[in-house]
Amino acid sequence: MNALPTVEDVIDSYTGRSHVVLQYGATTKRLVGQAKKPGFSADSWRPLAELVAVGEFERIGAFKEVMKWPDYVEFLTNWATSSEWECSFKHITEAGGRVFLELEERSEVGEFRSVVNSLTVYEFTDDDRIRHIDVYLQMTPPRPEMLKSFEGVELPQGWSVRRTSSYGARIADFAQQVDVGRKGI
Repeated sequence: MNALPTVEDVIDSYTGRSHVVLQYGATTKRLVGQAKKPGFSADSWRPLAELVAVGEFERIGAFKEVMKWPDYVEFLTNWATSSEWECSFKHITEAGGRVFLELEERSEVGEFRSVVNSLTVYEFTDDDRIRHIDVYLQMTPPRPEMLKSFEGVELPQGWSVRRTSSYGARIADFAQQVDVGRKGI
């Protein structure tokens, strides 16, 4: 079985908006690696901001959470300082003014490891800055400790994020109780 290439392996094969998206991925990877060093802060995401229209940026994540640039930088900082992340390149398609990037993403938070297939849709301004991101994931349901970086993020459809007193971890929890067995969920 052939191993998938990294974003760094393929970035020079692309131009235009596809290249910008691959730069975004490579920059994210580099900054996640640097996030464990002393002094890393929200300001450390400036290289990523150079690719983004920060004034109009919006990201809709895997849980339909909506973030503007300042919120996203705070989220990234919390996530990156507590996580390891890497990805492999699968496909990239540019059509209709959008770029569709498919990756295999691997992450570690504490003892928990996950592998997900992602499809991220990027929209651009006229000057080729990223203005909107939609994230779609194929994955097994996350364990509570994987959601710790979502504390304070408003999630739709009755989900909330709270800190548990017993572990100090943040988890996503239904605002209303769901009888899993009865509803067949």
